[in-house]
Amino acid sequence: MTDGPASSGAALRRFLRLALFIGLGACGGWLFQRIGSPLPWMIGPLVVTALLCLTGALPTQVPNRLRPFGQVVVASQVGLTFTSETLHVVLELGPVILGTAMMTLVCILLVTLAFSRWSGMTLAQGFLANVPTSPVEAAAMAVENRVDPVPVIFSQTLRLSAVVLVLPFGLFALEGWPAGRGMPYTDVPIQPLNIVLLLACGFAAMHLFRWLRIPNPNFLGPLAATATLAVSGYGLPPYPAVILSAAQVVLGCWLGSTFRRELVARAGRLTLTCLVSILTLLAACSLGAAGIAQLAGMDWRLLVLGAAPGGVTEMALTAKFLGQNATIVTAFHLTRIFIFMPNIPWIVAVIARYERRRLRPESEDK
Repeated sequence: MTDGPASSGAALRRFLRLALFIGLGACGGWLFQRIGSPLPWMIGPLVVTALLCLTGALPTQVPNRLRPFGQVVVASQVGLTFTSETLHVVLELGPVILGTAMMTLVCILLVTLAFSRWSGMTLAQGFLANVPTSPVEAAAMAVENRVDPVPVIFSQTLRLSAVVLVLPFGLFALEGWPAGRGMPYTDVPIQPLNIVLLLACGFAAMHLFRWLRIPNPNFLGPLAATATLAVSGYGLPPYPAVILSAAQVVLGCWLGSTFRRELVARAGRLTLTCLVSILTLLAACSLGAAGIAQLAGMDWRLLVLGAAPGGVTEMALTAKFLGQNATIVTAFHLTRIFIFMPNIPWIVAVIARYERRRLRPESEDK
């Protein structure tokens, strides 16, 4: 009879711990906003919560079920910018977008070959660790191909975090740190009905895409739904700044909560190798994008954001904050997703089979 109250008490403690964790992350967002940081409401919570986990001060796991809120809000907001004029520009940029996606793939393969042996990972693990996809999806593909998923998850988390931290600050360093930067959508009034309608549209599309087994449904579903409304002239009003900031806090806290002190301490060499390979990949993709921008006569910042090996959610937010066209940046990433996602499984399977055949004769010789 005591199980009920005891379990209720444990659930309450978990809830309060999570609320404190996210609250401290939000304080980090406020602090980073005050100092003029790029993407403050994502980077601030990411830095604060990662420190809380790595130091052991308040290690907390943000439930995966909270992450879709951040993705749906950001995707819905980006989709609203997809006007008919933007669609025309995206179609015109088709060759540049495809070329940038293929350039990114070449960079990933080269970095995988260069760093997999040094990190102690197999080629299949190295490829899954570097390819732009979510940690969950990369881990699932690792398991399907009988590859240890732990280094893959660890490297994918580092990749997402490093790109979110390095790229905005790198662009700021090149362009000059601004005296201050206002939050977007601060002039949008808080209208509960509009917020509910936009959220309902986003979550309904997310569930539809999930049912259809379309990759990255949490982002692609809401994006497709609101973009369709915007192109047809029936776009809903955007979220006010407080909702967009809350979504970024959730995403930043989720990323920060994935860091674990015991894993980092145990995998010192892996951590160093992953960081070096991620920074090398980011530099290679950025240089390649700058070269393509020069050939195409486009703004190099736009292509660097479009080629960055980060998540589409994070890069769309970065583009919005840095004053670049978030819809075009999203188009770069979506094209890459639709090229990569159907092909990653068979590429990994081929690499894994090749490695197993190569290792079999060596084991037989022993």
